This record gives sequence, C-alpha cells and structure tokens, in this order.
Amino acid sequence: MELLVFGHAGTRVLVFPTRQGRYFDYEGFGILDGVAHQVLLGQIQLFCVDSVDSEGLYNPDVHPRQRIERHNQYQEYILREVLPLAASINPDPRLVSHGCSIGAYHAVDIAFRNPALFTRVVGLSGRYDLTCRVETYPDLFDGYYDEDIYLHTPNHYVPNIGDPALLEQMRHLEIHLAVGDADYFCPSNRALSQSLYEKEILHSLDLWHGTAHKPLFWRDMVRKYF
Repeated sequence: MELLVFGHAGTRVLVFPTRQGRYFDYEGFGILDGVAHQVLLGQIQLFCVDSVDSEGLYNPDVHPRQRIERHNQYQEYILREVLPLAASINPDPRLVSHGCSIGAYHAVDIAFRNPALFTRVVGLSGRYDLTCRVETYPDLFDGYYDEDIYLHTPNHYVPNIGDPALLEQMRHLEIHLAVGDADYFCPSNRALSQSLYEKEILHSLDLWHGTAHKPLFWRDMVRKYF
C-alpha cells in the first residue's frame, strides 16, 4: 500500500484518512497547512497512510463479518508494516495516532487497543460507534454484531475495561478529542469522554461551534493540538 511521509524529524504522527479517503488527502484538503511550520522545523513527522474502508467498513457488497475481518487485516498492516517502517525512518520514541472523521475512529481504535505503542491520540470529528444509525449515517454492520465488532467499538469496550495493566497504559496516553457541538457525532464523543472519565483516564474533549466537520475546521484544529 502507498503512503506519504512529510518532515524529517520529531514526533512521529500516524495520520489516517477520512471516509474512503486516500493517503494524499491530508495534503490535498489543506489540513497539512495547519502543521506545516512544525513539519518544517522538525518538530513532527507525518506518516499519512492509505485506506481499505471501501473493501471493509464501507463495502455493502460483502457480509458484515467480512467487513470487520478486513478492518482487522488493516490494523495488522499498520502494526506490522507501517509502524516498523516509521521507526526505521525515525527512531523518536513519541508516536501519535491522528485522524479526522472516520480517520479519527481509526486513530482512537488502534491507540486504545495498543496503548503501549502510542504516546498521544488526536481524534477530530470522530464517530466511535459504527453499529448504530446516526441521522443519514447508517449502521455500517447492518445489524450484525460479534465479538470483533465489540472489540473495535470504543463506545462499547471502553466502559467495560477492567484490566488494571491496560487501564494504566491508557492513563499514560495523552488523549485529545474535538468535535463540533452540532455535529451528528457529538453524542458519540460525549459518551466516550464520559467512559474515559469514569475509568479515571485523563483526556480533553473540545466542542467547536457548529458542525465543524470540514477540512477548513480540521486545519484550525490541528494548529491547537500539534
């Protein structure tokens, strides 16, 4: 799979694309402009990965079980290929998981499932429960549900985390969530924030005015979090 690397040094930032997006969208949408100064100064290095959501989460032509299996394979690709590649290019121990819209879901899901690998997660305008319909956004699994879907749904598994070691690892994560107060996904963010609060996991939840679900707003958001 293809990816783009921006920068030469600094904190490694794994960037997931938006819904059915591509690895070049972060630059193409102008979001990169929001952190261009930090990239040039060598403060952060971006690893913008590609997506297989058209083959998995957003593929209505296959059974939902195949959708979640493809998502599992995608995460394995990130963990087994992209992260070692990033480490070989840049040995900086700091690693951020970041994305906008469905990219925020990817960023939060992989970081929460592997908190020992990451130091920070930044999710902008994310949807953290793909199993329910939200206004015009459908249930991505058409009512089907199994253990893998549960384990990839932050709004479902975070409230039930009981492993002290995992909780301690998550408490060392720097977690930033941001969403528009009129965004359809705002309730999902509020629910996730409440679950984190109940688990005594420090984080920030920032509500931006309006829907704020466009690259123009995400460019402004990244200026705050990087």
